[in-house]
Formats: sequence, C-alpha cells, structure tokens
Amino acid sequence: MNYKIRALQVRVLDANGKMLGVMPTRQAQSLADSQGLDLVEITPLPPPQPSVCKIMDYGKFKYDESIKAKKARKAQKQQQVKEIKFHPGTDIGDLQHKLKQIREFLADGNKVRLSLQFRGRENAHRDIGEDKISEVLEMLKDECTVEQAPKTDGRVHFCLIGPMRAKKSGGGAPKISVSVATSATSGNPPPANGIVITVGGASAK
Repeated sequence: MNYKIRALQVRVLDANGKMLGVMPTRQAQSLADSQGLDLVEITPLPPPQPSVCKIMDYGKFKYDESIKAKKARKAQKQQQVKEIKFHPGTDIGDLQHKLKQIREFLADGNKVRLSLQFRGRENAHRDIGEDKISEVLEMLKDECTVEQAPKTDGRVHFCLIGPMRAKKSGGGAPKISVSVATSATSGNPPPANGIVITVGGASAK
C-alpha cells in the first residue's frame, strides 16, 4: 500500500472504479496523495506485468469490511437451546435469578429447556416439583411461547419454551393457562397434582 508498493508500473483504478490505465507507480501515488487517498495494491502481478492498484480511502474500506463481517456473523448465528434447572425447594431469590437468565436467553432468540430432577425423597412429592415449573410458566406466560408442554420422563419433569412469535392475522402465539382441577371432567379423572396447563387450547397434565 502507498509507498510500500514495489512494482515500477501499475494499472490504476480511481476511487469510483474507473480504469485510468498504466502509469509509473510514483505518478499513481502522487495522484492518490493529491486526493487525500491511498494507493492500494489489489492484484499483485510478477514483472513485467503491471500490478493492479486502486485509489481509495483505505481506513474507510477496512471499517466498512468490519461492519459487513459483523452483520454476516450475526446473520449466521444459530438458535441454541439453553437449559435452566430447578429444584422443588428453589427459593424466591434463586427463582428470580433464574427468571432473569431465562429472559436474557429468550431476548437473544434462544429456546430454553426448563427442567427439574427429582432426587431421593422428592420422588414421593412430585407434585411440588411440577407446581414449580407451572409457577415459572405462569410468570413468563406473556413473554414466551411454550413449544413443548410440561411432561415427566423418568425422574425429570421438563418443558421447552421459545421466544414469543410475531402475531399473525387470525391467530397468534398459543396462550398459557394454568388452573387447578378440583374434580373429574368429561369422564376423565383429574391429574395427580391437580394442575392443568392449557397451551393453545390443548391441555397437558
């Protein structure tokens, strides 16, 4: 670039990309200097062929390239599934901290798996743990979309939530409704923990 170019002659493009032809390197450098710009070697060629150079604002060029690269990285960013773990005895302070983490993950466009593992004597009181996940969903009902309703697999009770989807005409993101079942309905017995979670019209026990 500039006075570091070793070729004796160069083929020059001006700042607008117009071909100015072949000229001595020092003449091309003087032309760039007169415009307050840089002479940048963009295609080095072995002698006697003249290297291709362009007159440009190199600092602005590098800045624009960094902005383009940043946008490209942002566009390529893939959605991730984060996980937040709870315990039946999670206290209010810890709960608020976990809610803050969940909101940050959702704001970044990630999905979040809410999980609770039953250990030892906790297996005898699973309803307490299931209520904890229901409580979290109730707190986040206006900030997320439930992509997988709560369910228990072995000793783990979990669900999957994602960022709130943009509303479409005639519909929108499924709503979360948490209620307490006090008696059997439609011939089906109430769930063991008495909690019914309705997601977009479909209930999960």
